[in-house]
Amino acid sequence: MSEVLLGGPARANPYTPLDSLRALLAQRRSLRETAHRPWSLPAGRWLVGQSWLDLLFAHWTVAHDDLRRLIPPELSLDTYDGHCWLGLVPFRMRTVRFIDCPPVLGTSSFPEVNVRTYVVRDGRPGVFFLSLDAGNPIAVLLGRRLYDLPYLRAEVSMKTDAAGVAVSSKRLATVRPAAVFAASYRPAGQPALAPPGSLEHWLTERYCFYTATAAHGIRRTEVHHLPWRLQPAALELEANSLLAPFAITVDGAPLLHYSRAQHVVAWPPVRCA
Repeated sequence: MSEVLLGGPARANPYTPLDSLRALLAQRRSLRETAHRPWSLPAGRWLVGQSWLDLLFAHWTVAHDDLRRLIPPELSLDTYDGHCWLGLVPFRMRTVRFIDCPPVLGTSSFPEVNVRTYVVRDGRPGVFFLSLDAGNPIAVLLGRRLYDLPYLRAEVSMKTDAAGVAVSSKRLATVRPAAVFAASYRPAGQPALAPPGSLEHWLTERYCFYTATAAHGIRRTEVHHLPWRLQPAALELEANSLLAPFAITVDGAPLLHYSRAQHVVAWPPVRCA
């Protein structure tokens, strides 16, 4: 394994029923703070709450043409200083639930790894997911059916201790295209809010994502969370073939950020006019 960035250890992460209750309350409380949003909260009630723990953002610049062929023409690639970015994001989902419902044992907690890039439509910048690998079959099914997200079944494990976070993912034998991911990471600095206008702010402060299917066309899903508290991170990458199905190659060390926790609510998807 090659060290990408040196840094300090992550703290251990025991998760108890009390932590789950605190996460549920944090999801609700996040709606009290909205001044940081680039546009107003959507009308209507949100649908799904979830908390993201021990999250790594690993970002590379990617050639415009390599991404353009993967993105529907109705969406424009979003750029920062003329550069397109691709993100690889492992984390643990916790306290996943529908509004007014408690988390359901066996479906509310699972690790996942997603591959994402950045697009804009109607002046609203958002995320476009190329793939999301998860080990929870119910989450995969609901993510695909409710939100049109390209979830794929995989064997995903994540362990967190004083040394950091170790994650491994391997798609099931019946799932194509095959792909694996294995890495260890940890925070390597103090948490802070990203300054508005900075690259870190542009990469992470996104309040919607877009999907595209033949059945539903282009849909936008609004999300809400508090501003990200980010830390520099260290990464030891053992294996990564998640980008191979897209014929994308990345060069050099990625830009790395770690976040201990983020609490999110998401609305039902809406078809773009």
